[in-house]
Amino acid sequence: MQVIRPLTFINLNERWVNLFNARRILALRMTANIKLLKMKRVFALGFTLLALTTLKAQLKEGKVTYERTVQMQVSFAGMNEEMQRMIPRSRTDKFELSFANNQSLYKQAEQEQEEETNFGDNGGVQIRMVAQGANDVIYNNFETGKRVEQRELMEKRFIIHDSTRPLKWKMTGEAKMILNHNCMKATATQISPRTLTTMEDGKIERKEVIDTASIVAWFASDIPVAAGPSEFQGQLPGLILEMDVANGRQVYKAIDLKDKADITIIKEPTGKKTYTQEEFRKERDAMMQQMQHNSGGSNRVIRFN
Repeated sequence: MQVIRPLTFINLNERWVNLFNARRILALRMTANIKLLKMKRVFALGFTLLALTTLKAQLKEGKVTYERTVQMQVSFAGMNEEMQRMIPRSRTDKFELSFANNQSLYKQAEQEQEEETNFGDNGGVQIRMVAQGANDVIYNNFETGKRVEQRELMEKRFIIHDSTRPLKWKMTGEAKMILNHNCMKATATQISPRTLTTMEDGKIERKEVIDTASIVAWFASDIPVAAGPSEFQGQLPGLILEMDVANGRQVYKAIDLKDKADITIIKEPTGKKTYTQEEFRKERDAMMQQMQHNSGGSNRVIRFN
């Protein structure tokens, strides 16, 4: 007798379909994950760009107050001790730097003391110290590299046209915090003419010498503005907050920093006549000699520039 055994059918098609569906689901999940990852990256990049844009917007303008201390360069040969004691060895003044729209204006801050200081009278010789004029300014345009100075000397105003001359800076890799800003250290050497004042037998002499000075600057890496104190503009990729010229001969220290500036004052000074730096130095020296001649030797002036 023939035994009829039941047949077992294996649905291979269904298994193939299930395998296809699993792969499809896996592929869809992988695609979704990739899209989500891309979206996260785009969001992170957008957030970073927004943060950088916001940071730059906060630093488009500002105002720095510097304290400058100058060591007086005077030879005391032939001067008696009493007169030497009358002459101070240093002077400290405050200056303001306003910057905005790739421009800057550097000027003396309002003085807490008189601009002209008398240090007594000794044997008919009066010693007076004259600070930089209250109306002296230095204007810089970082896009064009143009610099214009307004200098006052003996009630005469000079407009001096010049250009920024970046020094060859070396980064040291050192860092420190100044006014809550991370600052990097840079060094350079400056070779420039300097007026040397000497006094012998009660007579002041001024002569120009070629000076080589080492310069140390600390600039804020998070404030991308090429501004700084005095003529040191357009030098570094960040705002200079501290500077030492010639081992302490001139020291600038930022004592206050604001994120707003009076943009209306940041403009190029103008005048009927303009001078080059060389023309101004010649005019200045001639005026100083004339003043000394007119005073008959009884009035000696020491000027801090």
